[in-house]
Amino acid sequence: MKKICLALLILAAGGAQAVSINDKNHGNLTVSEVTSIYDGDTFRANIKGLHPLIGERIGIRVAGIDTPEMRGKCKAEKELAQKAKQQTVSILRAAKNIELRNVKRGKYFRIVADVYADGKNLTSELIKRGLGVPYDGGTKAKNWCK
Repeated sequence: MKKICLALLILAAGGAQAVSINDKNHGNLTVSEVTSIYDGDTFRANIKGLHPLIGERIGIRVAGIDTPEMRGKCKAEKELAQKAKQQTVSILRAAKNIELRNVKRGKYFRIVADVYADGKNLTSELIKRGLGVPYDGGTKAKNWCK
């Protein structure tokens, strides 16, 4: 508990140490239940083996991809966002095993991780279907309204 409190204080302080926390790889986690799916690259889940304060309904950001936004700037982006969300729903809801690999902490106290559903990489599946583009966490590169 002391480690969690210390990590939260460092993150809240916004100091240089917070960047190193975000970059640290925390290994792998197993999802026990997907509780909600917001869009193609963001969902909430319960994480097996974590204290409920941290592991219940924790936000997950799928690493390595940017999908269109549900509250996009144009009709085309919103429609594609809905397709990306539905594909993510289909993949995650059908999976018997969801694993978060290369777990890192992202903005808004979310987990950023490579998401594997029954051994298939969610990022690769969405990009292959044209529902997202590679993303390294920097400036958004894709204008979905062109």
